[in-house]
Amino acid sequence: MKPKISVILATYNERENINDLISEIGYYISKYTREPIEFILVDDDSPDKTWEVVQECFKEDRRVKVIRRTEERGLASAIRRGIQESRGDIIVWLDCDFSMPPYKIPELINKIHQGYDICVGSKFIKGGKDVRGPVDAWTAVVLSGIMSNFIRYMLGFAFKDYTSGFVAARREVFNEIRFGGDYGEYFIEFIYKARKKEYKIIEIPYYCIPRRFGVSKTGTNFREYFKKGWKYVWLTVRLKFNLEETDKNRK
Repeated sequence: MKPKISVILATYNERENINDLISEIGYYISKYTREPIEFILVDDDSPDKTWEVVQECFKEDRRVKVIRRTEERGLASAIRRGIQESRGDIIVWLDCDFSMPPYKIPELINKIHQGYDICVGSKFIKGGKDVRGPVDAWTAVVLSGIMSNFIRYMLGFAFKDYTSGFVAARREVFNEIRFGGDYGEYFIEFIYKARKKEYKIIEIPYYCIPRRFGVSKTGTNFREYFKKGWKYVWLTVRLKFNLEETDKNRK
């Protein structure tokens, strides 16, 4: 049976989180709808063998597809690969560390069923909050808010959380929109292009909590955050001033 909902999981060293995450996502979606779902896990050859533990745990579950990438790397390209491999009418993706609560996914999907093209989980609208603690470092919380304010000011759209990455969208959106990038900056381009093409977008609140296990991929100190944050700034400037794009993954 063709899946109606595809969940994209881009992983790197998440073996302690991933099996429980897949199980919880499946549980909450099944409580909301009987529509068939699929999981597309795209793993960048994790040293902790995330891909292997998923294959072993879900070897009898035909809903779960594991893609192990041994050459290509990066969050944005992993999400793109997941979208390419997916078959559902609604595509969902989120971080794989439990910072984005699985129980909110039905609410994302419900907004698509109501007629929206894209629904985004937001830390920065009423009812949402970034409560990540020492595991993820206060720096991430502060810089995430500053970055979203900067991007909103530069691009001029009434959109709050440009650092989200907690999304449900209609498949048709990706017939017109592609995004490049390496890490989380891809999300800025995705939302910017969606707004320019006048897709219906809505944000819903969620509490971004500390990751359950493991180490943040964004960074563990100010220097690492600054290095990744510069990519967000440069992409925003390029979009603002229509500077030439050369990334083959964009159109």
